[in-house]
Amino acid sequence: MASASPCVVISDEEQGYDLDLFCIPKHYAADLERVYIPHGLIMDRTERLARDIMKDMGGHHIVALCVLKGGYKFFADLLDYIKALNRNSDRSIPMTVDFIRLKSYQNDQSTGDIKVIGGDDLSTLTGKDIIDTGKTMKTLLELLKQYNPKMVKVASLLVKRTPRSVGYRPDFVGFEVPDKFVVGYALDYNEYFRDLNHICVISETGKEKYKA
Repeated sequence: MASASPCVVISDEEQGYDLDLFCIPKHYAADLERVYIPHGLIMDRTERLARDIMKDMGGHHIVALCVLKGGYKFFADLLDYIKALNRNSDRSIPMTVDFIRLKSYQNDQSTGDIKVIGGDDLSTLTGKDIIDTGKTMKTLLELLKQYNPKMVKVASLLVKRTPRSVGYRPDFVGFEVPDKFVVGYALDYNEYFRDLNHICVISETGKEKYKA
């Protein structure tokens, strides 16, 4: 089995950056502790992932599958970089796009029982925002096998180091991060913070303010 591609590892000691150094929407100013991964760093890393994916996929046709909702921003930016490589390099890869949304049958319980909404033509590349325990992704990959794809490769912007992990590791990873609750860049807390460009650590004030 081929090893996963290398990623940027953020240590447990990393504190991030002061909010005052970045442009943060005023309505979130009291709800965040620190900027953890600035938007520019996200974009640069995503561009490199696009190059790695193009190299790894060879000439295979890609069905790029976005896992909604949290994956949409990473997915869109990743595909923009892949399209730019298609335009500007000697080799290009045909690509179609599809979307699915995963819903748990038991709210926040990580049972692995998921309901898949959408996904008419499921085949190769899967884009996800964050891998936490890995249970949901392992379940999705089992479902994808029913469509007999030639190959399945998973790209995830973040992977958390957590004792709850089932040991799953995506093929392409942007950043490996500590087990902190992060928001922004389409990652949400009860649907809030998706409109934040940077990935940030939510404050206790924010958790209480937007508690369901």
